[in-house]
Amino acid sequence: MRYEVKLTSLAIEQIEAIVQYISKVLFVPETARKWADALQSEIAKLDFMPSCYPLTEEEPWHTNGIRKMPFKNFLVYYLIDEDKKAVWITAVIYGRRDQIAALVDMSLNDTE
Repeated sequence: MRYEVKLTSLAIEQIEAIVQYISKVLFVPETARKWADALQSEIAKLDFMPSCYPLTEEEPWHTNGIRKMPFKNFLVYYLIDEDKKAVWITAVIYGRRDQIAALVDMSLNDTE
């Protein structure tokens, strides 16, 4: 069974900020485009067997069923909604950031 992959508004904002940073601050717009394309490709693969990645260890997100997928130097956090056969990308965070501090901003209310 296939799942529909969706992004929360926070995840969209984070992805846009990362692309802007790579493009405007690091001055490598082509790399930013390739990064965004590669991320989109990896996220799309979650439509089949999204449970292949582990639950995050951090609480309370672990208890809420948040999983994390590594992508380059980033972690993609997501939630599986079995009832609606949907995968919600809830956050995309640079791997060296304090994950707990970054996850505090993540709302699960945007997945309905």
